[in-house]
Amino acid sequence: MRRRRRDDVIAPIVFLVVVALATTAQILWFTAGPATPTATVPPKALAQDRAWTGSMTLNSVKLGITLDGKKAPQAVANFVSLVRKGFYTGLTCHRLTTDQLYVLQCGDPKGDGTGGPGYSFGPIENAPKDGVYPAGDLAMANSGTATSQGSQFFIVYRSSTLGTTPGYTVFGHITSGLPALKTAVISKGVGAGGSSATDGPPKVATRITAVSVR
Repeated sequence: MRRRRRDDVIAPIVFLVVVALATTAQILWFTAGPATPTATVPPKALAQDRAWTGSMTLNSVKLGITLDGKKAPQAVANFVSLVRKGFYTGLTCHRLTTDQLYVLQCGDPKGDGTGGPGYSFGPIENAPKDGVYPAGDLAMANSGTATSQGSQFFIVYRSSTLGTTPGYTVFGHITSGLPALKTAVISKGVGAGGSSATDGPPKVATRITAVSVR
């Protein structure tokens, strides 16, 4: 009887400990990323403290882009490094939002919003102080912490208020092709499988078919 009473007391405690550990692990995964990086963050010096120009083709829509290596050196170094490795070519744009938040998000090798390049980096660079991101901005996605940036980025196709905590690194801008992208992809709306009718994969399947910087 004493053993049974002791087991009855211990079992709930063990259960609560297991639940707590599982919850902690899950929180760490979604806010800090993998505990053990599998690749190294590119050095800031790669951005060369200068403006970069280039292009990014989504399906058949060619976008002109500029990158600001002076205001966002770590993010630009990261983007340039991944472009040179061919990392982005063939990846999907997995998320389109069409209500209050107006962005097209791309750059996830898993295609579901959970993937990255094998590392994460921070801090946030060049974020608007008022939390308003104008149409054409290229910004790094994050999971709500300043050090959770990786390979995912988003294109702001219409001015959006995204807040300032922690904010998003603006590392470049679309200089041409945005109207064509709106016509070919954005205007078709969100497809099935998203969290809502205004947030999910674009109805028109969208891939990065080419990207170059110089």
